Amino acid sequence: MSVLRPLPAPNPPTGYGKLPIGRWFLFAGVVGLLVLLAGATVTMSALGQLSDARRHVTEVVDPATLATLDLSVALSAQEGAARSFALTADPQYIAVYQQSRADEDRAVRRIGRLVQGPRLDAITKAATAWRTQYGEPLIKGTPYTKEDAKINSARFGEVRAAISAQRTYLETLHATSTARLNDRARSSTFAFGVLATVLVALLVLIGFIVRHVVLRPVAELTAQVRAVAHGDFDHRLRVDRPAELSELSGHIDAMRRRILAQWRQSDEQAEELRRSNGELEQFAYVASHDLQEPLRKVASFTQMLEQRYGDQLDDRAKQYIAFAVDGAKRMQLLINDLLDFSRVGRIGGEKVPLDASLPLEDAVANLATQIEETGAEVAYGALPEVTGNRSQLAQLFQNLIGNAIKFRGDEPPVVRVEARRDAEGMWEFSCSDNGIGIEEKYADRIFLIFQRLHTRDRYPGTGIGLALCKKIVEYHGGRIWLDNPEGEDHGTTVRWTLQGRSDE
Repeated sequence: MSVLRPLPAPNPPTGYGKLPIGRWFLFAGVVGLLVLLAGATVTMSALGQLSDARRHVTEVVDPATLATLDLSVALSAQEGAARSFALTADPQYIAVYQQSRADEDRAVRRIGRLVQGPRLDAITKAATAWRTQYGEPLIKGTPYTKEDAKINSARFGEVRAAISAQRTYLETLHATSTARLNDRARSSTFAFGVLATVLVALLVLIGFIVRHVVLRPVAELTAQVRAVAHGDFDHRLRVDRPAELSELSGHIDAMRRRILAQWRQSDEQAEELRRSNGELEQFAYVASHDLQEPLRKVASFTQMLEQRYGDQLDDRAKQYIAFAVDGAKRMQLLINDLLDFSRVGRIGGEKVPLDASLPLEDAVANLATQIEETGAEVAYGALPEVTGNRSQLAQLFQNLIGNAIKFRGDEPPVVRVEARRDAEGMWEFSCSDNGIGIEEKYADRIFLIFQRLHTRDRYPGTGIGLALCKKIVEYHGGRIWLDNPEGEDHGTTVRWTLQGRSDE
């Protein structure tokens, strides 16, 4: 008979040296971070330039334009106040002149802080010349003449020309700054677009890595494992990348090859076991015929020897003959019990749906003589339909009821067989009696073959009965056990489970 041999260690799984998943994501993360940093730098630079351009327009050009307008208004007010005072000599025009003069100084200072250059100097120079030659003399009371009108027209014309040059410069500066602002805005928009594109590209890269580095290899490995699970045991499991899945596929394939080798080796063992079972069946046939025939001859010829030469034998010789006959008969009974034990589940063991009361009635009929001699009472009600073998179940009931009759007390045996559903949907049978009982410490021992709790002189038997019951129950997919309720000092209850009909 073959023995399960240890298999050689499988080759190391492939995949070592491949780029692992973590490296893929690290690579994508580093590249994405560098690109994001570059994009963020460009975007921040564009935003800074946009902010500078906007600040130059709002904080330099526009305030300088307003200050130039204020300067123009202040000079025009001075010219009007001087002329009005020369014509009316009204003192209020002096106050207007002085206020306009102060407004002019403030406007010049503001323009000087914002926009410096020759145009502001030209305005200041022209305004000073106009005041020296025209405005100040009139305010001081100099009579107004036609010559003053000419001076005013010439000098104030120079002032207007200088202010116009300043306005033209500021308009040009405003247009230039606005163009720069729009350009910076477009640059910022482009930078944001590039940054958004980089983010999308990074997400696409991560999705590509997840799909081609994780999902696709996992799907390939799943398909290969599914093929093996569906019966293609020679299908090789292999995933090239990433390193983790490549190594995992190598380990799984090594396990597949090892299991396949073990399976093929177990097939050889199964074939060897079938051959051995065939030899055992052949041995059983020999034991049932060839071994029992010599035992019958030994018993019969020994009895004939006693009958023919009994008057010549002393008591000791007759006792020896009785021992020989009893041993032959017990050997014959033991062989029959062993044959019954070995045939369970092998010969004539087909299981079909049947009423459990039928094998019980067969057992009671087989024990009719013992029941009548002992005055035993066997009680049972309606029993369920189960899936089993009638002859083997009859043997089960016969052994249990026979034990209840054999191991009886002083009172006539009372045996009760019942059945009920258990929590798992099985039918739980019980056989209880009022006999001598079994101690709890022997609960497991009694179902072992050749285990006896009493001497053969007191209770005859081979010690196979309950072991045979256990084998029959297990063949029918159930279990059997001893159940001695607490507080009871006599009687035995054996319980076992059987499967119901398959359509229940």
